[in-house]
Amino acid sequence: MSSFVVALDVGGTSMKGGLVTRSGEILRTDRRTTPRDRGPAAVIATIRSFIDDLAAAGGGTPEGVGLAVPGLVTAEAALYSANIGWRDIPATDLVPLDVPVMLGHDVRTGGLAESVLGAGRELSDFLFLPIGTGIAGATILHGEPYGGSAGWGGEIGHIPVFPEGEPCACGQIGCLETYASASAVARRYSTRATAALGSPASSLALPSSGTSPVAVSATAEQVAALTASGDPLATEIWGEAVEALSLALATYTLLLDPSAIVLGGGLAEAGTLLSDPLAERLRQRLAFRQAPPLRQAALGVSAGMLGAALLGWRAAGLPDAGTTWSLDVLKSPRVA
Repeated sequence: MSSFVVALDVGGTSMKGGLVTRSGEILRTDRRTTPRDRGPAAVIATIRSFIDDLAAAGGGTPEGVGLAVPGLVTAEAALYSANIGWRDIPATDLVPLDVPVMLGHDVRTGGLAESVLGAGRELSDFLFLPIGTGIAGATILHGEPYGGSAGWGGEIGHIPVFPEGEPCACGQIGCLETYASASAVARRYSTRATAALGSPASSLALPSSGTSPVAVSATAEQVAALTASGDPLATEIWGEAVEALSLALATYTLLLDPSAIVLGGGLAEAGTLLSDPLAERLRQRLAFRQAPPLRQAALGVSAGMLGAALLGWRAAGLPDAGTTWSLDVLKSPRVA
């Protein structure tokens, strides 16, 4: 078998792993649940067994291991993650094999993959903005993710876009994430639709379970579909999300002048329903300069794992890994 690295994208809910060759062929992919409810030690044990199993499936010793993990991260250690609960975990504690290893922040690692392999392949400076359960950004400068002086760079989800607005779980008020994340869109629609039950506005709400509904529970995907169909309440919630994004992205653009903004994550799957009004509002806000173009991320949910593969090959001594990889190969993995 060709030489390969083990790549692992560790999320708060699940882990996505794969074996990726020097030429970019994905030999195998797999997924496991992240047992964070059982504490950080259980998560570390799962990571180690997952890496072991992937390496065994490859039929040899990997050239290296790359891991994308949440929280405050350096290339050598996972310093802190609120989602997982670990502190100061050396990279070598996560890998049961005596091979080179490199860690990366989950969002910045996805941004690295989009930079080398995806929508930012020919760009040197751009913002990678995955909009999912939360919102974080990866600032790509000269083709590389920039984490700031202490690794906290890219927390665009906690820019206060409405300073007199709703409280955020982070302790601030009016954060972008509180209005424009997928979970926020779903929550804000469900709350208002539930409040409208029993009034003339109740016809706008999604039906609840049972014969006497007392609450509405919608997903961001459903809110997007309702917006596309002209539902007034969904359109209002969606419009507030777009407004919040335009405020944050105008600030980012004026500070860092990106050549493009690459939108990823679940909410970006809405396509032009999000990108068209967002592009227009961003253009209106930037009165004296052109707005950067918006692009759809190319790698989807595979971005973190592919970025981890790049880290694995860098750990193995190939700093230019990925520059010659074919996107056709990357989009056609053999799924375990």
